[in-house]
Amino acid sequence: MRFIYTAKKSTGEIYEGEREAADKFVLYKELREVGESVLKASPVSTGKGFSNIFHISFGSGVKTQEKIIFARNLGAMLEAGLAVTRALEVLEKQSSNKALKKILTAIMNDISNGKTFSDSLDGYKNVFSPLFRSMVRAGEESGMLAGSLKIIATQMDRSYTLERKVRGSLMYPGVILGVMIIIGILMLTYIVPTLTATFRDLKITLPLSTRIVVAVSDALRTQGFWVLIILAVIGYFVYVWARSPQGKKIVHYAILRLPVFGELVREVNAARTARTLSSLLTSGVAVVESVHIATDVLQNVHYKKILIQAEEEIKKGTPMSKIFIENSKLYPVFLGEMMSVGEETGKVGEMLLGVAVYYEEDIEQRTKDMSTIIEPFLMVFIGAAVGFFAISMISPMYSLVNII
Repeated sequence: MRFIYTAKKSTGEIYEGEREAADKFVLYKELREVGESVLKASPVSTGKGFSNIFHISFGSGVKTQEKIIFARNLGAMLEAGLAVTRALEVLEKQSSNKALKKILTAIMNDISNGKTFSDSLDGYKNVFSPLFRSMVRAGEESGMLAGSLKIIATQMDRSYTLERKVRGSLMYPGVILGVMIIIGILMLTYIVPTLTATFRDLKITLPLSTRIVVAVSDALRTQGFWVLIILAVIGYFVYVWARSPQGKKIVHYAILRLPVFGELVREVNAARTARTLSSLLTSGVAVVESVHIATDVLQNVHYKKILIQAEEEIKKGTPMSKIFIENSKLYPVFLGEMMSVGEETGKVGEMLLGVAVYYEEDIEQRTKDMSTIIEPFLMVFIGAAVGFFAISMISPMYSLVNII
């Protein structure tokens, strides 16, 4: 269980903190052993309510950008000669995020009680990723914590920027399709019924396409609530299926085969893998552990599978580059070859950093050109939708002219 507590130190100082313990009695005992007495303690809610039933996560309360600033500033302060606790105290005072302030206060208390910085971070796995915690631990062990924190900040900043650019490139088609759907619903709700009434009064035989449009229009007008419920239920089941192991395989495979986005997704995964491995190896993390952590960073199950395979093969003595070269359908050949050169020269981290920068720059250019590339496809799609609707509504009118 996790508790929020108020305790009194042997010096008489009263503070608030957050800590994990088997129960309240264990918490009292642990703090008593370090010369502190608990004044008040209450368990943190585990969230077994509405959000937990549907497995909805509302995040840690600390934004990615705040974590980037935290890592960068902490690294700079440590490099300037400040002690970890003093640097954390300064950052806690500067922060305006209540959640982060509580976490930093708790970490300071843990460090004061003899814990290492990396051990303290392990208590906040929902805030600090395995990559963050492992690089901090490697920095402590090597005596280069300030350098490791700077590498973490750079790595997180590049990943965050990369993610924003990809999302930005999807914004344009998303807005266009959203507007199309809204206009379509309005036309089906208000315009089509007027034309339908005219066709029925004149007793015109309607073609198949017109009957489809009329049926959709009638469903929206008379059964709109139930249509919405059905769509929501279908959407929920599709969402659950897409998150299942088999669903993920199919969805992620389909994304990699998309005409425009498939290549972009490959480059994003290549850049993310290269930068993550480079950051970890440069910080002194073992190769096997670095590959294991990189597996958690990637989202696509097919890329995860390659890294899991790489982890097993590296344990057997196989060079890491061999696995990447053999999987050239997903990872570019350039990545595997540069990794091989790095293994020969003993500079894998530096080589992977170069690969990451190369693909990140290429992705930046691709996302800038994305609207130009997507525009023709959108025009064809919009033209087809408008054409279908126009033909469906005009065809009965031609039939009426022929009758007259």
